[in-house]
Amino acid sequence: MTEEILEETLTSSELIDLFKQRGATYGLLSRLYAREVDAALLDELHGTLWPVRTGTEAGDEGNRLIATYLSGIWENTLTELAADYMRTFFGHGYSGHAAAYPFESVYSSEKRLLMQSARDEVLALYRAAGLSKQESWKEGEDHIALELEFMQILSLRTVEALCQGDTDAATAWVRSQYNFFDTHLDSWAALLTAEVKKFAKTDFYRGLAFLTEGFLETDRDVLEDLIAQD
Repeated sequence: MTEEILEETLTSSELIDLFKQRGATYGLLSRLYAREVDAALLDELHGTLWPVRTGTEAGDEGNRLIATYLSGIWENTLTELAADYMRTFFGHGYSGHAAAYPFESVYSSEKRLLMQSARDEVLALYRAAGLSKQESWKEGEDHIALELEFMQILSLRTVEALCQGDTDAATAWVRSQYNFFDTHLDSWAALLTAEVKKFAKTDFYRGLAFLTEGFLETDRDVLEDLIAQD
């Protein structure tokens, strides 16, 4: 899809499909980072066809690792994944270097601290978009899951604008996506995924790191091309 975008201007229906696909991918990634895999999600993932070719080497490797892991699920897979999730993202205590802490502040602050300026900045952007944090969410607003979900929401708002024929609104939402992606999400995601590869013990979470890298690499190209086309 990226190559098509780079080579030609897409029709409205093709753009709608593109933003729906992007929204779905952002939504899946957000869910995988937000909390442990449960039985329903494991069944869904097990029944998913993971493409061999995604357009990037990182994406290909991510799909390969995840598909290989899911092909060998057993009675203790959920327990194994839950343990790896906690070990990978929260470790055994906070030192700033003991796990792949999924917060932008950790990677953007000199002392790798939580709840720094990055958290305040993304919170202001969420509120400006009319969004508020669910009471059930107890983590900081600069968590990778929320930043990915924000991209999903903006992508789906673009779909809504395109379906209504409001190209000005659609363009504004695309610019909002690019600005957030460039200023926040893409500025630290690669640092996080490098840490995930280091701390994760299962191919599932190592695969998630590669898959995230590959998708964000592709999505930067998509957004930059759409911005250029205005």
